[in-house]
Amino acid sequence: MTKAPLNLKHPACVLVHAMCVTLGLGLLQGCATPQTETYVPRLGQVGKDVMWLPTRDELVTRLLKAAEVTPTDKVVDLGAGDGKIAIAAALQFGARAWGIEYDKNLTALARRNAQRAGVADRVHFIHGDIYTEDFSSATVVVMYLLEEINAQLRPTILAMRPGTRVLSNTFSMGDWEPDQVIQVNTSTGYFWTVPAAVNGVWSITGLDSRGPVTLRLAQRFQRIGGSLTFGSEAQTLLGARLQGADLYFSFVNTDGELKAVSAKVEGARLAGVVVGPYGMLESEPPVIRIEGKRQSGMPLP
Repeated sequence: MTKAPLNLKHPACVLVHAMCVTLGLGLLQGCATPQTETYVPRLGQVGKDVMWLPTRDELVTRLLKAAEVTPTDKVVDLGAGDGKIAIAAALQFGARAWGIEYDKNLTALARRNAQRAGVADRVHFIHGDIYTEDFSSATVVVMYLLEEINAQLRPTILAMRPGTRVLSNTFSMGDWEPDQVIQVNTSTGYFWTVPAAVNGVWSITGLDSRGPVTLRLAQRFQRIGGSLTFGSEAQTLLGARLQGADLYFSFVNTDGELKAVSAKVEGARLAGVVVGPYGMLESEPPVIRIEGKRQSGMPLP
């Protein structure tokens, strides 16, 4: 049986052809147009170990200001939620930032929020576990977790580079005393600086022309005390303090003059200068350089 040829000029054929074209274009447009995102997190929704509650905007700003975040910083938010803290670090302070979030829906939302804020080139989010992801390259760590989770993370944080700044909403770090408590209305935040490990016995050259002296330091996080021993004579350090990797203390030398030491600690070594005596404004004393090496010691808790 021979089939009659299709007459494309027939009105019925024209109508069918137009409907097919329209349907095809509609399908193509449907594929090209992104679907509207409808996911909205619920306040208090349960995650792996915590529930989701966003940090108030004003506290976010105050925390990042306390840490003196700059464009050279790398900020990590542990439990990033909708991404607001990492995004604020980029928008308000020019930093590069990333977040680690266990909930895949929140991770996707945080990525969309970074796109909407125009900072996706400086902010990214990882769908992962804060206990296993490596965030050791961060210079600023932000958390809104629970105190017991902070305690679990504390050894990892204390092992980070001295001078790393740590921020927490609401929950503290146990007996690690904060450098600053930040109060914004009914919200409370905490700020710490990771200290260098200086606890132990050090041999210091440059403090005494007769040879090395012994520096003994006792440490509890950033709080320190100790003594200097010149030969058989020991004296208590005056004004000893530790800020990140920067060590400061004063002492009285063998001539009865008050001297001050400013040194940088790098692992088991330190280097710095001695200044003073104070009050000699008419002349500038020569810079005395010191070096030290730790003979024994214990790591931070």
